[in-house]
Amino acid sequence: MDRFISSYIKNQDIPWAEHLGELRKRIIYCLIFFILAMIFGFVFSKDIVSFLKQGPGASQIDWHVFGIPEALSVYIKVSVIIGLIVSFPFFLYQIWAFAKPGLKRNEQRLALQFIPAATFLFLLGISFSYFILFPMLLKFMIGLTTSLQAEEMFGITQFFSFLFTIILPFGVLFELPIIVVFLTRIGVLNPFVLTKARKIAYFVLVIIACVITPPEFISEILVSIPLLLLYEFSIWLSKRAYRKYTVENEEIHKS
Repeated sequence: MDRFISSYIKNQDIPWAEHLGELRKRIIYCLIFFILAMIFGFVFSKDIVSFLKQGPGASQIDWHVFGIPEALSVYIKVSVIIGLIVSFPFFLYQIWAFAKPGLKRNEQRLALQFIPAATFLFLLGISFSYFILFPMLLKFMIGLTTSLQAEEMFGITQFFSFLFTIILPFGVLFELPIIVVFLTRIGVLNPFVLTKARKIAYFVLVIIACVITPPEFISEILVSIPLLLLYEFSIWLSKRAYRKYTVENEEIHKS
């Protein structure tokens, strides 16, 4: 990271005020695009809600509304989530555009190539949590209710809040491999550091799992296991990327 910052400053003979102005411009672009995407999501939010109500684990649920503004609240939450998903590649591009002056030419090209992969992993994380993890958690929670011999009554706002609390963080967490590979390829990170930091990383990931799930031990375990496997997968990818980075550096020194 220090190398990146020093490179950014060295390659740019521009006052900090202009750097901040550039950052402000990129943030404004992101906000405008997100608002437009959110409006797009709100237009189709009724159809999206109908689709989600027929999704895994939700098709057999009887829906209830416990307040007058709850329907509007659901539509707004859906539009926000759709806005974030649609805007994600644009956000990544704006980050790349801002960081571009601080990167070498090969690093600029490499970072730009990572945007499609990062978008794919984001969608993969959302899909995994929606189609696999969320139905498991929902089934487990319903099982607890049945064991208490209590009648289930799902509020639609609570249901969608729980759904989005699970799927959105997983979309972000699935970016871990691509971030690790990129940082390894530009020499900021290496697999030895990741291996040495394994215990700390496990602890952080378990804490994240506890935060995004209900306070139930089984739910936390179900969410923690994929996150830990994701970290191990990131280490494996980092080893491959590090070998390639080492070979490229040796070729540069020879030339």
